[in-house]
Amino acid sequence: MKKIKIIITTLVIAISMVSCGIYNFTGTGDLNAKTYQVNFFQNNAPIVEPGLSRDFTLSLQDFIQNQTSLDLVRSNGDLVYEGEIVEYRVSPMSATANNTAAQNRLTIGVQVRFTHKNRPEDDFDKRFSFFFDYPATTQLPSVQATAFQEIFERLNLDIFNASLAKW
Repeated sequence: MKKIKIIITTLVIAISMVSCGIYNFTGTGDLNAKTYQVNFFQNNAPIVEPGLSRDFTLSLQDFIQNQTSLDLVRSNGDLVYEGEIVEYRVSPMSATANNTAAQNRLTIGVQVRFTHKNRPEDDFDKRFSFFFDYPATTQLPSVQATAFQEIFERLNLDIFNASLAKW
């Protein structure tokens, strides 16, 4: 009886390990790639915010590094992310009784070109955008770090899902 339990336990462990072989917790499955490259995202928005290009590029590099086991390279990557920041806009969202803004919205949009050297059918050229709402009584510079962090997290997740997770 003890021998049968050991065999069954070993069999269950072996099947579990084999069945999870090409799946990971990020949902990417088999990427068919070893390296990735994130080119500098130039800010081509009508309003140019200093440092935004660098900050977004680094955040996308870090996000992919943290979610996969791929190696970041400067050129000739199996996966290539490139594009530009195409929108940086602050707009009023809701009004008060005095016809003044009660809330403002910062929106950042990026155009992303994704190339998969080993799977050209996965290539795309898409626009992604997200926003951060803040009180109109608050100046943007005082919430900018928080806004960028929140917007970048969502943009990175959307880009990752579109390119690698296929969600």
